[in-house]
Amino acid sequence: MSGIQDFEIYCDDFNGTVADFPTSADPATPWLVDDTSASGSPTFTKGTSVATLKLASTSEVENVCLHFGDALDFDIDDLQRVEMRLKLDVAFTSGSELVFGVGSARNDTTDSVAAHAWFKMVGASSTTQVYVETDDGSVDDDDNDTGETLGTSYKRFVIDFTGGKSDVKFYIDGKRVLAGTTFSLASYSAGLQPIVQIQKAANTNVNGVVVDYVKITSKRRAA
Repeated sequence: MSGIQDFEIYCDDFNGTVADFPTSADPATPWLVDDTSASGSPTFTKGTSVATLKLASTSEVENVCLHFGDALDFDIDDLQRVEMRLKLDVAFTSGSELVFGVGSARNDTTDSVAAHAWFKMVGASSTTQVYVETDDGSVDDDDNDTGETLGTSYKRFVIDFTGGKSDVKFYIDGKRVLAGTTFSLASYSAGLQPIVQIQKAANTNVNGVVVDYVKITSKRRAA
């Protein structure tokens, strides 16, 4: 019978009092934030059971990324399931972009992240539609429209690796999306980290994302 001896589960419900995420490695948490703002002061807080990332109204390029500081703790060959429940803080606008899921070392340009499997919103294409992307360093499968939307109400997003990295499946609120498409990360064999990244061009957008929880299940390796 499978149990704790077979799987390990990482879960963060972002409990506690409200505080900023650290911007450099902190032994108290695996999370840190990269913030590229020059003049503005984006929000990147945790506490009271949510994590909030929100861009500032300053007209400048801004990129705020919540991740594990490029510690790629989740081996893709052990990974089973990535689950995030989240919503937009305000209605999304053109000129902004949001990605959330798992990836290798982060980059300000999301398409330059060497390996990833994530959900995506691209304001220039749609302010409501959710897309899916995968990249294993060999095959880059960009901007697949799920037919589903995200707004200011919570939805649950799942990336399922139980069929192996050659058959990655995506779910939104329990419904499989893009079931007719095979998503593969077969050429990637290293680790991944959770990533939530929101960014904008030089405009006054104040788009934000609120994350209720992050849960990652992996096979447990014998001690």
